[in-house]
Amino acid sequence: MTPPPARPARTGALADIVFAWAAKGAALITLGLLAGILSSLLVGAWPAIDKYGLGFLTNSVWDPVALEFGGLVMIYGTIATSLIALLIAVPVSFGIALFLTELSPAWLKRPLGTAIELLAAIPSIVYGMWGLLVFGPILATYVQQPLQDLLTGIPYLGAFVSGPPVGIGILSAGIILAIMIIPFIAAVMRDVFDVTPPMLKESAYALGSTTWEVMYRVVLPYTKAGVVGGIMLGLGRALGETMAVTFEIGNFNQLDSLSLFAAANSITSALANEFAEAASGLHQAALIYLGLVLFFITFVVLSLSKLLLARLRRGEGTRS
Repeated sequence: MTPPPARPARTGALADIVFAWAAKGAALITLGLLAGILSSLLVGAWPAIDKYGLGFLTNSVWDPVALEFGGLVMIYGTIATSLIALLIAVPVSFGIALFLTELSPAWLKRPLGTAIELLAAIPSIVYGMWGLLVFGPILATYVQQPLQDLLTGIPYLGAFVSGPPVGIGILSAGIILAIMIIPFIAAVMRDVFDVTPPMLKESAYALGSTTWEVMYRVVLPYTKAGVVGGIMLGLGRALGETMAVTFEIGNFNQLDSLSLFAAANSITSALANEFAEAASGLHQAALIYLGLVLFFITFVVLSLSKLLLARLRRGEGTRS
């Protein structure tokens, strides 16, 4: 009886070990870079941290001449413009993704999707210039002035539309940011909607569900992790955007009112405008402190998104 042929010696063991160490090294390098960035921000911002502490976050005075610095105006401008951008971009992106996946004819789906994705390739400075020269005057004439005529004198609501209608400010910057992040959120939503098994949607349609009911009760629960991830991607882009906000927000380091039409400042625009000319010392440290605050804002946003997803999963398990 002929013995079975001997198995060839395994030659991939060394390759597996090298691959495992390379993957582990990539992860460790990423963590090291993150720790290095955080450490450098802490070291650079320490003079401002030592002098102002957490009071820096609630102080609205920014006076480089008197060496008095507070980041409230920039923090408020960053958060306000990003929230306005999300309030506009999320429903628009959802509508775009819904149309492309459920309602669009086949001949229109690809060119329309490509056109929306091309918006992400436009440089941010072009958005800023277009917003300042074209969109700003339109906003002032057809939105800000009519809103002021309608709401001036009404308690609380009038305060949100006070100020000169010149087309720049928090609202204008938020709308430009919304236009910029729509392609990112819409592309992610469209891709995750496409991975929903057709059998689930067809079963819902067979039971008499409308398109909205299929999206709300079938597609969104199945793709909630991807949808939240796309929204967080857009929010991260909005928080970190520099040039478009610099053109649109007005770069005003005082917080005279909570009006959406008022000029303000953001963390990124303050860094772009002042860091190159800031004197070494407290002024530069205060700007780095702003960068550290932005770092923690993005960290908090990411943490909240993770908690939201975990809560959704727990609720899903409870319902089942």
